[in-house]
Amino acid sequence: MNVIHSKAHVQIGKAGLTEGVIEEVKRQLEDRKIVKIRFMKSITKERDVKDLIEEIAMKTNSKVEDIRGRTAVLRKMKNKRRV
Repeated sequence: MNVIHSKAHVQIGKAGLTEGVIEEVKRQLEDRKIVKIRFMKSITKERDVKDLIEEIAMKTNSKVEDIRGRTAVLRKMKNKRRV
């Protein structure tokens, strides 16, 4: 099943982007490689979804794959090996 059509793996509400949320996204990325995040209305009144997901992507070393409304998909970035 495509991740776009599945339920969100992480939901972010009025508490916002806490350290616990960032750690959970990191853990989900390790397990799944791709994570669907849904933002509740309460947090999107204060900040734009695009800004929120870009901040999460930066803190979790991931790439924003898609944003639709209050839902976004992140993909784990591959580690580049040094030669």
